[in-house]
Amino acid sequence: MTRATHIPPPSRLLWAAELPRAAWTIAETAFAQKLLAEAPRGDGRPVMTLPGVAMGDISVARLAAYLRRLGYRAQTWQLGINRARRTIGDDGERLIARIEALHVATGAPVTLVGVSLGGIMARIAAHRRPDLVREVVTIHSPYAGDGRATNVQRAFEWVSGEPIDSPHLAGLLAEARRPLPVPATALWSRSDGLVNGAACHVPGEPGLRAIELRGGHLLVGQRARVLRTVADTLAGVSAR
Repeated sequence: MTRATHIPPPSRLLWAAELPRAAWTIAETAFAQKLLAEAPRGDGRPVMTLPGVAMGDISVARLAAYLRRLGYRAQTWQLGINRARRTIGDDGERLIARIEALHVATGAPVTLVGVSLGGIMARIAAHRRPDLVREVVTIHSPYAGDGRATNVQRAFEWVSGEPIDSPHLAGLLAEARRPLPVPATALWSRSDGLVNGAACHVPGEPGLRAIELRGGHLLVGQRARVLRTVADTLAGVSAR
């Protein structure tokens, strides 16, 4: 089992830059239509998007809608606000039930695209039910850290009701760090102000494709370059 190394949270300077960069994410939409329109077409596979902590379907709605336009059968997870185990169940049973339902409805394994905490959950689900999962794409998901590689520790504890150093959480992160039995891609950024980019991928992880992007954490699931990179990844296109 891969051990976590101590990875500190991002600097205060990067943290302070999050709001201005989130504003740019909104503004850039008008200039990114060509980039998004030229993405490779989808193959009709089912895709489920998973939101970050304290976020719900609206935070990944643009991503899901974009993938649908490309030709994927994409949907949000439809479990409400992500409050960790309070939302997905102590053993992730509610999330796995949603993945299984999409698998049954489409007759095909599901590609999971998770943002931040949603990506950690996607990796755990793929470990537990690889028969249901085709591929996992994580977006700024700090699965390789020890729980203290972020600037949102207190927010996580408040939303989830679980201490950041709880044995339960440590066990989940250890499970998420293990190499996946399905293809995996990790999108990460060294300039992320909420989670340390070094915690979002394991160098040399077997079967992992790590793609570094520039940018912050807030609204990351709506950023044009992230959307395009996810589309390229699902289509098997090399990183641009």
